[in-house]
Amino acid sequence: MLWQWFDRNILSLGRDMQLSYLPPLLVYLAFGIQGLTGIVGTFYVKEHLGLSAEFLAALGFWAGLPFALKMPLGHLVDLLWRFKSGLIYLGAALLAASLLIMAGLIGNPQQMAQFMSVNAWFVLSTLLLPIGFVLQDAVADAMTVEAVPRHLPDGTLLAENDIKRMHTTMQTLGRVAVIGGSVLVAGVNVWLFADAETLADTAKTALYQQVYLMALVIPLVSVSGVLLNGWLQRRRLAAHRAHGLSDAEAQSLLNHQDGDVRANWWILGGSLVFVTFTLLMGLTELRYGQEAVFAGSMVIVLFLMGRLLRELDGPARATLLGTALVIFMFRATPSAGPGVTWWMIDELRFDQSFLSELSLISSALTLAGMFLFRRFMAERPLYVVVAFLTIAGTILSLPVLGMSYGLHHWTAVHSGGVVDARFIAVIDTALESPLGQISMIPMLAWIANSAPNHLKATFFAVMASFTNLALSAAQLGTKYLNQLFVLSREVKDPATKAIVTAANYAELSPLLLTIGLLGILMPGAALLLAWKLKLKSA
Repeated sequence: MLWQWFDRNILSLGRDMQLSYLPPLLVYLAFGIQGLTGIVGTFYVKEHLGLSAEFLAALGFWAGLPFALKMPLGHLVDLLWRFKSGLIYLGAALLAASLLIMAGLIGNPQQMAQFMSVNAWFVLSTLLLPIGFVLQDAVADAMTVEAVPRHLPDGTLLAENDIKRMHTTMQTLGRVAVIGGSVLVAGVNVWLFADAETLADTAKTALYQQVYLMALVIPLVSVSGVLLNGWLQRRRLAAHRAHGLSDAEAQSLLNHQDGDVRANWWILGGSLVFVTFTLLMGLTELRYGQEAVFAGSMVIVLFLMGRLLRELDGPARATLLGTALVIFMFRATPSAGPGVTWWMIDELRFDQSFLSELSLISSALTLAGMFLFRRFMAERPLYVVVAFLTIAGTILSLPVLGMSYGLHHWTAVHSGGVVDARFIAVIDTALESPLGQISMIPMLAWIANSAPNHLKATFFAVMASFTNLALSAAQLGTKYLNQLFVLSREVKDPATKAIVTAANYAELSPLLLTIGLLGILMPGAALLLAWKLKLKSA
């Protein structure tokens, strides 16, 4: 029985793997490896930058906006299908620039400060990173379509069910690549930070800089995917020619675009308005600039979605609307922000090594959950998946909420010190980890299989823009909650070591309680509305 489950959920995915899937998987793997710098970034901000939780939440909002630009980028990929690899190279250059800025800030802050303030360099690096990733992600989505063959080497068209199965496998493997990358870097972080707490400040600084320099492997991995894709395309052409097909026939079989793709000026023009509007709001620093950007972005994205929905028939249109509504509200739930991590570092004494171990546990179990819930995702509607994730997520938020009230002190006393804060954190992380990536796979597989062939990248991009705006909404919510419930870490003057800002986590419990309530109310309302409107889901 166990072997049958293992064969059906894990070995079958390996059997379905094809070499043509590898190029986009390498680009997705690069995205997963970005977590290599996460722990260093957290401690660097806490130890060296006097930025508030509210400011970091606002910065997270701006950093999330480039992913809303997947609309014009996706359409650009459709228009420039043969030259799409150039965007990967550009994205790799921006990623390298972001990482080198951080390495310079850590190793030579005085020299960097001669040109701009340290905080300004940090903001620039933070914004360059998502721009580089969104350029690569837009191409990777299109490459997943190209990776699924539609014909045998002799030109015979594959069965529709086989193509659908391969699209689902491709999208599942894409999530596996992202999580697999995070597992890899989590293991590296555990090794790197094993004794970090005992290091002198100079040695710790050198270690932080080393991590950012190691991270330069990220753009190299994504570029290798493009190079491999070019070789595989030439290999496919040779296989078709070997079966007697002409050059024109072989080229046509590799072309995944049915018909000519013409520029959609509604998308390009609307996106130009979006970029201009966003830059104007950001540069003028209006008090409610973020809110204005979000509202304007939402109007533009919804307008463009309306134009693209005309490409679908009635049932497919209803399915897309229902799926988008539920996913948006699920992802728009705000988080507690960086203050919770600061509290864990200051009050619970979680050091770099332990946070690395938590990250490894989370990433490894998330990867395992992708296999464990594979059939659950494939056989049930997205509404059921989101309802399950909402209930499970609410239950699993209770341990951290309990620790904010001192639960770990009580459990430690009554368990002989076994069930302490670290024990609770490990168990909670182990249970919660597999839930994070599950909800997106059914929607991605549905788009890959159902969107018009000549606009695959565009549909991927528009839906990604819409769902990523949900993350921007979540960041806005996080900012508001951090304004309402103020958390502050201890900040010392680098020169005198005098305390500039005292640590204050008194409002952590009401913040976590509010987050828990929103986490069940927002997706629940979306599910109820979709049911009332009789909208279907993927």
